Amino acid sequence: MEGDRNVVLKNKLGITDPIELAHREEQLTKKRAQELYDKHILETFEVGTYAGLAKIHGYLFQDVYDFAGTMRKVNIAKGNFRFAPLLYLSEALQQIDKMPQDSYDHIIEKYVEMNVAHPFREGNGRSTRIWLDAILKKELGKVVDWSQVDKEDYLFAMERSPVRATEIKALLKAVLTDKINDRTVYMKGIDASYRYEGYATYRTEDL
Repeated sequence: MEGDRNVVLKNKLGITDPIELAHREEQLTKKRAQELYDKHILETFEVGTYAGLAKIHGYLFQDVYDFAGTMRKVNIAKGNFRFAPLLYLSEALQQIDKMPQDSYDHIIEKYVEMNVAHPFREGNGRSTRIWLDAILKKELGKVVDWSQVDKEDYLFAMERSPVRATEIKALLKAVLTDKINDRTVYMKGIDASYRYEGYATYRTEDL
């Protein structure tokens, strides 16, 4: 779940046009997402912690934003939903780190809480879905086949998840796969993850 695409965040590229920034951000960060897998970088990060998520975010967005991998310094909202207030964000992340990840339900509950925290200024959804798969892979020997998850179903389930996680649990459980080392599943998953946020100009495989 990302911020307002009409707001042009200060970026390393010096871009002031929102459409141009969206295209360049997609291109550069998808290339970094590819590297996370192909260069086995993801395997070096902590699994299931904010520190591990910050590493993912930092790697993805290093070419675009100075704040890559760092906790946001402002309050953010999407529609009428306000993410964790800055005043309590650090404490919330510490509590999320302590949440169990020993079962599918616990892992999804942890994922939902990290989404509510939304620790970064931009790029939360894309980073956190990679983080979720890393937990599922380590603990259950599974990953989500995101290419099989409908965008509208996902966004609705995530919108509902802070109050009721039943929908997102059922939606993702139906598309779990044991193809945890399948490059195609990962690359198609990145493309699907970006589509949820409105980024669909490039195929990760082609970068």
